[in-house]
Amino acid sequence: MVDLKVNFAGIKSPNPFWLASAPPSNSGYQVQKAFEQGWGGAVWKTVGAPVLNVCNRYGTIDYKGSKIVGLNNVELISDRPLEINLKEMAEAKRNFPDHAVIASIMVESKKEAWQEIIKRTEETGCDGFELNFGCPHGMSERGMGSAMGQVPEYTCMVTEWVTEVTKKPVIVKLTPNVTDIVHPARAAVKGHANGLSLINTINSIMGVNLDTFELSPNVGGKGGHGGYAGPAVRPIALHLLSAVASDAEVAKSGVPISGMGGIETWRDAVEFMLLGATSVQVCTAVMHWGFRIVEDMIEGMSNWMEEKGFETVDDFIGKSLPRVSNFGDFDLGFQSVARINHDKCIQCNLCYIACNDAAHQCIDLKDLKITNEVKERMWPVVREEDCVGCDLCSKVCPVDDCIEMVEINTGRPHTTWNQLVAAKPEVLEWDKMEEYRKGAHIHIH
Repeated sequence: MVDLKVNFAGIKSPNPFWLASAPPSNSGYQVQKAFEQGWGGAVWKTVGAPVLNVCNRYGTIDYKGSKIVGLNNVELISDRPLEINLKEMAEAKRNFPDHAVIASIMVESKKEAWQEIIKRTEETGCDGFELNFGCPHGMSERGMGSAMGQVPEYTCMVTEWVTEVTKKPVIVKLTPNVTDIVHPARAAVKGHANGLSLINTINSIMGVNLDTFELSPNVGGKGGHGGYAGPAVRPIALHLLSAVASDAEVAKSGVPISGMGGIETWRDAVEFMLLGATSVQVCTAVMHWGFRIVEDMIEGMSNWMEEKGFETVDDFIGKSLPRVSNFGDFDLGFQSVARINHDKCIQCNLCYIACNDAAHQCIDLKDLKITNEVKERMWPVVREEDCVGCDLCSKVCPVDDCIEMVEINTGRPHTTWNQLVAAKPEVLEWDKMEEYRKGAHIHIH
């Protein structure tokens, strides 16, 4: 049997699946119900100053029959009284002592305000704190949320205020709405954060109604920017996670990272953990499908670990990080070409159209007379000598494994752009670059 238990900066939970600070963790009823279903931890919906929420709060992107591919929200932090939140937080921890209960906090940028609420919340017995420096709407206009997370100096300062008055683990939640997320991550580490979490939602306007000209979500005829989440943001979250996890300064500190952003299945969770996340947080998928999705997450990750021979999650956390590289270090000598399996081909000709209109015009339509069946359309055939291996054709093909990208030997030296330019700077000339493409005359030592 595999072991899914995690230890995140001293915060222990039976598995890495946590509820993110959001509507699904808004009350003690919800958090305790989630724990009963199997969730390992919960980051309580952010508590802080009194707020008034609006209607409507959500806008979605639906795509080809799939609902909530992306979710935009203009919901603020918890609008329930702080006393009730703290009471329910204590009750949840008391009833589920082996599960992680983490308090998300956001108040105005005053030392006394931060330290006071931390001290009050600590009395609940919660396992740690997540400082919400990421909320991109509503609170940021009041000088909180991403307004602080976008300024590394503020991130460091507030983190220091908090770590001065608590010995419990402090996690800093980072905003993606910055030029380079590594800088606020380093600032959090400098402020003695015990962990990081990312990403918070992305600033967005979801859409415009072409009949009424109103924005989505529509709040009494008006709209504005909100936080974007859901499966559509996952590639962005994975990139930012890898950037922080790969940073030498962050890595040296040893602080763990809790990853979030579009996680819906166990596969998504494993991807985040392969890129350095110790725990994962889920919000939109729960809002769409409910708490029971964690059952499939636990079963799927457990089966995958057994198949791969991993006994604990620590055996694979960060395993893909060494593969994260820069373009200048990619192998220029690696070459592949597309090959079409005509036994699987349905002659939709999408590969031909994509290649001809948007790529390198290296797929022809030919009458191959493969079967006795009369076909109105001809078969797509790749001219391998002209194929550049861009892989567009296999991406548009609707049939699994019909088009395969196969490595070939062109005689081109296996080297990187950085090595090539360092050894032969004249390759920057067009004629020399053509010689290299053909594998002639340019040798790298």
